[in-house]
Amino acid sequence: MSPELLDRTFAALADPTRRAIIARLALGDATVTELAAPFDISQPAVSKHLKVLERAGLVVRGRDAQRRPSRLNRVPLDAAVLWLEEFRRTREESFQRLDTVLEQLKAVERQDGKPENT
Repeated sequence: MSPELLDRTFAALADPTRRAIIARLALGDATVTELAAPFDISQPAVSKHLKVLERAGLVVRGRDAQRRPSRLNRVPLDAAVLWLEEFRRTREESFQRLDTVLEQLKAVERQDGKPENT
């Protein structure tokens, strides 16, 4: 995933209403009216949120006769999860290296007869 798409994905997910819309769309396609129902905001406000999600590639809007259902596109979410997993893995490796160094320092202290601070 390009940095720009990743930026748009995280920016779109920064808003709690948009995250709730994503969570709802994970259950299945929905119209603006259906998406607006649980919120205390207008349908035009929900449409604006959908446009942000659409620009980020997270939502695809279709046409079904008179309905315009929105559906979740999981590809950007999957790419963001992969990025986060890689970030987590590199942080974990750094901590493991730090743990190794600390254990080595403790071993040296024990050999020198100095008391450990645990």
